[in-house]
Amino acid sequence: MSDSFDRAPEQTRPQRALPSSQDKIPQQNSESAMAKPQVVVAPVLMSKLSANAPEFYPSGYSNYTESYEDGCEDYPLSEYVQDFLNHLTEQPGSFETEIEQFAETLNGWVTTDDALQELVELIYQQATSIPNFSYMGARLCNYLSHHLTISPQSGNFRQLLLQRCRTEYEVKDEAAKGDEVTRKRFHAFVLFLGELYLNLEIKGTNGQVTRADILQVGLRELLNALFSNPMDDNLICAVKLLKLTGSVLEDTWKEKGKTDMEEIIQRIENVVLDANCSRDVKQMLLKLVELRSSNWGRVHATSTYREATPENDPNYFMNEPTFYTSDGVPFTAADPDYQEKYQELLEREDFFPDYEENGTDLSGAGDPYLDDIDDEMDPEIEEAYEKFCLESERKRKQ
Repeated sequence: MSDSFDRAPEQTRPQRALPSSQDKIPQQNSESAMAKPQVVVAPVLMSKLSANAPEFYPSGYSNYTESYEDGCEDYPLSEYVQDFLNHLTEQPGSFETEIEQFAETLNGWVTTDDALQELVELIYQQATSIPNFSYMGARLCNYLSHHLTISPQSGNFRQLLLQRCRTEYEVKDEAAKGDEVTRKRFHAFVLFLGELYLNLEIKGTNGQVTRADILQVGLRELLNALFSNPMDDNLICAVKLLKLTGSVLEDTWKEKGKTDMEEIIQRIENVVLDANCSRDVKQMLLKLVELRSSNWGRVHATSTYREATPENDPNYFMNEPTFYTSDGVPFTAADPDYQEKYQELLEREDFFPDYEENGTDLSGAGDPYLDDIDDEMDPEIEEAYEKFCLESERKRKQ
């Protein structure tokens, strides 16, 4: 069959039919006006297919495993791990099917202290620099902590990971009051630590599975650092962390007879009353207090089903939709500059093409939809906010 790829097909000569006995063969006459018919030969197309062509990979296909098997001299550890992390970022659903092979490959490759340190740093950087990878990074860390066989004197994978987190933790106070870039990096670390607390499993000698107590203590101190510097982005990070871990933290503290969550809620009330944060952030903090008062939105299985409304579900307003700016940055109604970003989104998508043209309002006066648009606070929220402030002030005076 291969000969058919290597040998080009021969050109076939045109065959002319032999004349029969009844046919008259015309005499050749150079001066005759009748010329002999011209036979047109169809061109033969040469195929460009080859049995020796390189193997084809579809666009977006990740071949990090095959590249490693071809030889690790041309495929260093850092590149292999980074390719896998990028692959997980683009296709998080492949975690279950490919993590086992990834761990087996690392066990044959990560055999020194330096290699293990490099592995920890690569995963940490990916989890704290790529949006929405903190959860996947925490799951990856948990799996590798139980399946990597190397355990050098400097510490195993989990110990080196916690040491790396401690390095960032020790500068929490400076980071919380740093510039915008520093705070943004600090917030990514805080949320990754929250995911680690929920996903990193510690197996005891008797087989019981627990969470790392050191992370619980660390999260408590990180919240203190955020509330001690009540800038809008710090407070938003604190709310995200409490929405993520608040129910688990409070359950754990209650089991130990601690009142840390009560102290945090009191801290939030003080911020709402005294801090110079934006109104939107204060509303965000109030919604968090309501969420906690509803047992963090957890519903008992025995309760009958009711359609969620703002009146019967304190968690109703927490399920805000996520929008994206022209730069691809996500934002929700909880962000301080939500109104500005949302207006920009409306203008970009041209949801109201007839509203304004050449500076002229085409909707006309008294438009029923536009008349409903109001920048004022919702009356129920305003009433609840005033009631909360009065109640908090009364408690403070007691």
